[in-house]
Amino acid sequence: MATQKPQRSPAEIEDIILRKIFLVSFVDSMESDSRVVYLELTAAEILSEGKELLLSGELMERVLIDRLSNQFPNADPPFKYLIECYQRAYDEGKKIASMKDKNLRSDMELLVKQAKKLAVSYCRIHVGNPDMFPNWDNSNGSNSNAKKTSPLLPLIFSEVGSTIDGFGGSGSSGGITSPPGFLDEFFKDSDFDSLDPILKQLYEDVRESVMRVSALGNFQQPLRAVLYLVSFPAGAKSLVSHNWWIPKGLYLNGRVMEMTSILGPFFHVSALRDHTLFKSQPDVGQQCFSDASSRRPADLLSSFTTIKTVMNNLYDGLNKVLLCLLKNTVTRENVLEYLAEVINRNASRAHMQVDPVSCASSGMFVNLSAVMLRLCEPFLDANLTKRDKIDPKYVFYSNRLDLRGLTALHASSEEVTEYVNKANPGASDGFMQHMDGNNRLLQSQEATSSGSNSSRPSVQTEKAKYPFICECFFMTARVLNLGLLKAFSDFKHLVQDISRCEDTLSTLKAMQQQAPSHQLEQDITHLEKEIESYSQEKLCYEAQILRDGGLIQHALSFYRLMVVWLVGLVGGFRMPLPSSCPMEFACMPEHFVEDAMELLIFASRIPKALDGVFLDDFMNFIIMLMASPQYVRNPYLRAKMVEVLNSWMPRRSNSTATTTLFEGHQLSLEYLVRNLLKLYVDIEFTGSHTQFYDKFNIRHNIAELLEYLWQVPSHRNAWRLIAKEEEKGVYLNFLNFLINDSIYLLDESLNKILELKELESEMSNTVEWERRPAQERQERTRLFHSQENIIRIDMKLANEDVSMLAFTSEQITAPFLLPEMVERVASMLNYFLLQLVGPQRKSLRLKDPEKYEFRPKQLLAQIVNIYVHLARGDKQSVFPAAISKDGRSYNDQLFTAAAVVLGGIGEDGRIIQEFVELGAKAKAAASEAVDAEAALGEIPDEFLDPIQYTLMKDPVILPSSRITLDRPVILRHLLSDTTDPFNRSHLTADMLIPNTELKARIESFIRNRATRNLGEGVNLQNNKGAIQNPTGDMTLID
Repeated sequence: MATQKPQRSPAEIEDIILRKIFLVSFVDSMESDSRVVYLELTAAEILSEGKELLLSGELMERVLIDRLSNQFPNADPPFKYLIECYQRAYDEGKKIASMKDKNLRSDMELLVKQAKKLAVSYCRIHVGNPDMFPNWDNSNGSNSNAKKTSPLLPLIFSEVGSTIDGFGGSGSSGGITSPPGFLDEFFKDSDFDSLDPILKQLYEDVRESVMRVSALGNFQQPLRAVLYLVSFPAGAKSLVSHNWWIPKGLYLNGRVMEMTSILGPFFHVSALRDHTLFKSQPDVGQQCFSDASSRRPADLLSSFTTIKTVMNNLYDGLNKVLLCLLKNTVTRENVLEYLAEVINRNASRAHMQVDPVSCASSGMFVNLSAVMLRLCEPFLDANLTKRDKIDPKYVFYSNRLDLRGLTALHASSEEVTEYVNKANPGASDGFMQHMDGNNRLLQSQEATSSGSNSSRPSVQTEKAKYPFICECFFMTARVLNLGLLKAFSDFKHLVQDISRCEDTLSTLKAMQQQAPSHQLEQDITHLEKEIESYSQEKLCYEAQILRDGGLIQHALSFYRLMVVWLVGLVGGFRMPLPSSCPMEFACMPEHFVEDAMELLIFASRIPKALDGVFLDDFMNFIIMLMASPQYVRNPYLRAKMVEVLNSWMPRRSNSTATTTLFEGHQLSLEYLVRNLLKLYVDIEFTGSHTQFYDKFNIRHNIAELLEYLWQVPSHRNAWRLIAKEEEKGVYLNFLNFLINDSIYLLDESLNKILELKELESEMSNTVEWERRPAQERQERTRLFHSQENIIRIDMKLANEDVSMLAFTSEQITAPFLLPEMVERVASMLNYFLLQLVGPQRKSLRLKDPEKYEFRPKQLLAQIVNIYVHLARGDKQSVFPAAISKDGRSYNDQLFTAAAVVLGGIGEDGRIIQEFVELGAKAKAAASEAVDAEAALGEIPDEFLDPIQYTLMKDPVILPSSRITLDRPVILRHLLSDTTDPFNRSHLTADMLIPNTELKARIESFIRNRATRNLGEGVNLQNNKGAIQNPTGDMTLID
């Protein structure tokens, strides 16, 4: 029969468990585990106290201190030893759970819990004071950098790690793992003062681990470590009280914030290229997009997907960190201060040229844009129910963001100041201080200090006024302006740079073929490398921004809130707008609207980016404001609204959602054509030194829109109604500028064609060309290509203008035939006719006219159609006389020559016939005019218009200069220039004073001459002379 195993006492069981946990022994029994330490001195002390050599709960801490305070052969260093003590305690706890004796199990569970707590407590002491216990880590010649890194970091990495942490990183924590529950117990159950230095060291360590790390590096593990730490109240408090939460110093700028703040290096992680001084590794462009043109599309797509995925992991992680801190009332204010400091210190990112040494990187601000948009998600619901939380007074009175110095939608800086002072007299001093740069810097530095500041209660009161939604809204608007929208602009310029380089490369290669040289070969090689670098950078933008549909959609949702909120400041979506602009709207930063427009333009060029986006609010906003200079002062901003509409035209848009915006949208049907015509006129005078050239690009967008809208019956009907209502108003001005532009553009194009043909002739004479110096040949070649581009652009714009005149004149003729307009229209048409079928015709022949958008036959057909359309609508027969009065370009033979050309290209015979008949009527009108002039004889000077020197029919006095002019003459002048032509004072049509006395005398003069001629029996037929004009004896080209 087997002998029964003796039953162990609870004290013996306790001794066994604790010896296993702490790897110590009171007996030198040659343990098989070399890690077990014989505490000889401790055992002797216990025996001297008359106690048994059994390890108990009472002796636990004493034993642990002895073990840590001495060095023992083969023993683990303190940190590793304590961690493993916790792990062994955890393992013993699982074994204890199977004990049948409930009382014993309970006692042993308490014992293990006490052992774990003790291990954690001494681990805190050791990490906080590494020199308290002998540390073998520092005596084995290991890397000195190990001293600087907290031993907790690998444990935290193991706690938060995953199998994949980034494109180029892994979840490895160096083989050290954290025992279950250890870190939670470490960071939860302790006073803040003992944990704070430990946490601050950890934050510095994780910050260091992501310095100069790109999107392909291992940033996710450190980011999860930060998120883990801030989940503890002590961790959150320690982070925002760290000296590097918001760095201090006289030389603090945007780049310093990015590189030295705790979160800055995380925001720096990006696929976008940074300045060489701050370049991250691995290089995303090199690894993913080198020689992209030779890579398989599937490989590029894989790179795009990977970058998009890891960047969204970064956005989500940073968002969770900020959310965790914002939900904590103790740390919320510090987060808002950090965000404000980043924004304010990087205000110069809005400039055209950004200094990379003083401003944070594009990558940081694109990342910050994505994170801020995530913070906004709760109030970007479909109905925008939280928009009433956004207080416009934040722009004027918040001391957190520098908003008051920004360009406003309509108000000048003086008007903003006056409004702020009037609305809140007590704020005037603060406002003026804010406008002072030194005071602003002082306020910003003071605002970064953590904790309360009793000396600035007013500032704290102001900050407390605004709810988080309000703060988040305005901060996001600023971040997007400096980040995502700035990135769009940089990307556009990058694409332009690539295009310019490719054009230059093409030119250099052509020159190399004609005259090879070593220098040219070097230039070509250098340019090819530059294009490769630019192309990599472009694909990085595409990967992080353009391919991220979620980012674009979030931004569109934000700006939908922006436009709805802004419209709320003027009373909501309704037309017409109030006559005076509310000051709250007028004082809002201009970039709020400009950024919304830029985003819409950019998104319209990305396939499917607009799908699912509610665009009606944007459409309403644009229609309301694009022709309202009393609300949006900047004409270029209003022109940008047209660019948005242009990008939404069905034939150009990448979305099916845009068609209904034009053809089924109430405000669009009622106001779109009217406002486009008004803006076409307004854009003549932008106030910029480049206004003359700018207007052509803007009107090009308007013309394309108008051409499309003319094809929509409801819009065409609205157009006809406007032409009738505004016959002597905006529509007449529109026609005047359309004619001005047409004449200028066609004239410029034709002159440039003649210059181009001269250059072609030079270059085709190979012998003479080769004799010229290489530099001269290069300059002439560049000039040739420049002239080609100018002709192509000008001819395209001229074709658009003539086309618009052609299709509108078919149904709207009355404005063309008004006294102040009809001669201008006739002169334009005669000039075009002269250029196309007159003596210059052969000299305008090009080898490839289509290349330059020059289609002379099509242009001639359109010109002739305009003649015929106006003749059909000419009920009072004023058009033929106006044609014949043009002394510069009119010649009756031009009509015959044009009819021959039209017959040759198959133009409608009826049109040709009506055109020939119009020519005959013009010739007859010319003859009648000569007879009438002869009948009048010598006309007194006072009856002649001082500008045209023609007999006045309706004389009017100019109120300022008191000079008398013929009404049609001055009205024609006022269409282009609302000033008195003699002293430049302001003048409008309603200010003209009829000169009734002079008009009566002129009419009397005409009657008297008619009576005299009748009485004298003058035979006017005998006095008839030949028509005199500069082109009367021209030889026309058949």
